[in-house]
Amino acid sequence: MESIAFLTPLFEPQVMWTIALGTLGGLVIGALPGLTATMGVALLIPLTFGMTPVMGLNMLIGIYIGGIYGGCVSSILLRTPGTPASAATVLDGYPMAQKGEAGKALGMATIASTVGGLIAAVVLATLAPQLAGIALEFGAPEYFALALFGLTIIASLSGDVLKGAISGLLGILISTVGADPISGVMRYTFNIQGFASGFAFTPALIGLFALSEVFTQMERIAANESPIRGVTGRWPSRGELKESRGAMIRGSVIGTLIGIVPGTGSGTASWISYNETRRASNTPEKFGTGHAPGIAATESANNAVCAAALIPLLALGIPGDVVTAVLMGGLLIQGLAPGPMLFQTNPDVVIGVFGGTFMATIFMFIFGMLLIPVFSRILMIPRRMLAMSIVIFCFIGSFSINLNAVDLYTMVGFGVLGWGMQKFGFSQAALCIALILGPLLESNLRRGLLQNDDDVIAFVSTPITLLFLGLTVLSLAWPFIARARVKRRAAQNREYP
Repeated sequence: MESIAFLTPLFEPQVMWTIALGTLGGLVIGALPGLTATMGVALLIPLTFGMTPVMGLNMLIGIYIGGIYGGCVSSILLRTPGTPASAATVLDGYPMAQKGEAGKALGMATIASTVGGLIAAVVLATLAPQLAGIALEFGAPEYFALALFGLTIIASLSGDVLKGAISGLLGILISTVGADPISGVMRYTFNIQGFASGFAFTPALIGLFALSEVFTQMERIAANESPIRGVTGRWPSRGELKESRGAMIRGSVIGTLIGIVPGTGSGTASWISYNETRRASNTPEKFGTGHAPGIAATESANNAVCAAALIPLLALGIPGDVVTAVLMGGLLIQGLAPGPMLFQTNPDVVIGVFGGTFMATIFMFIFGMLLIPVFSRILMIPRRMLAMSIVIFCFIGSFSINLNAVDLYTMVGFGVLGWGMQKFGFSQAALCIALILGPLLESNLRRGLLQNDDDVIAFVSTPITLLFLGLTVLSLAWPFIARARVKRRAAQNREYP
């Protein structure tokens, strides 16, 4: 009864309007390339100064949830990840839009995002203090093993294993540009001060996927190729929903578990979920061609991270990702110290955040489904105008993050690189994964060796590291196992026609 009393303020009109506006604002911010959920939360924290803690925090959470979901809009329609969390959605979302099924692709993304968000919100509300303890078990060796497992996704995503490995190694090499994570020594910067922190990730991502697609579209325009037009309804078919059910559940679980571990984030969760769903599928060859379960896997995972990342923040005072680090500032501004004592001293705020997470997820579903026809009309714009608009958004989005002209050169450079990779059959996704996980792999390998006097036994001496290393071996071996199964099945079909 006491918990119900704490939820009562959520149903006050001004609180509901605040959550709704925050979610809608986050959706718009996430849909614009280069404007991330982190930026939205950071920019709008000053608006919460005069609000009650429940109202202010839930508005920021609404921006967070809406921003992560909103990234799928430009990923599906323009092949431009609105946020790093939606980069994996490009693989099946954009091909589906090219088939004239943009509405169904957005509908599947909205449904999967809602399922992932609600499942993670249930976990947040019921198991927050218990699950947060898992995060304390992660040290440098555990993070290294997790990053190593994530990098093995490259083998599964690439049709050509050799080209996939080259793309991944190139991504790891690029990720070493900038200051050494341990010693601070500059590497491969060629005395360009703007590269001291490495290549800015969001401009690199915009160039790799968005600008490269503009170059490809310009080639098609020159060749007078006409893409498929027409937009279907917003609801996936019953068969597609049934086929995607397992992907949504799997993505929600993976996103929740990844979100609990501080420092990983939505991008890592979506790639791992996509890979595991593809691996478990009976038709893995359909992934990357506009397959609904591919969208369901990535979107359920990256939105599950939103609620799950609040678990270590509230229970331990440790931000789960970059956005929750900014949210931590919102808590401190309200005079609240996140951590175990928050549950005792301010249970009304904790329960209000639990309820607000549910409410923001429901608003995300409502706004997402209502705006699909509006978003889908982007595809009806003439291709020349659309290409120029994308270029303008690429430059604005890349520059607005750090107000640094070097980021524009980064975006253009990665655009040319992505265009060349696309043209010659190299995996842009593999390069993207390596850019995300390369720094995590290197810094934790170095840190783990320093902490254990260069003793590599520390990397194989805990249950968590052994689990991830075992999954790494299985992931590397799986393409060969799958190929052998296909050959065996084909041989059996020839014997017994």
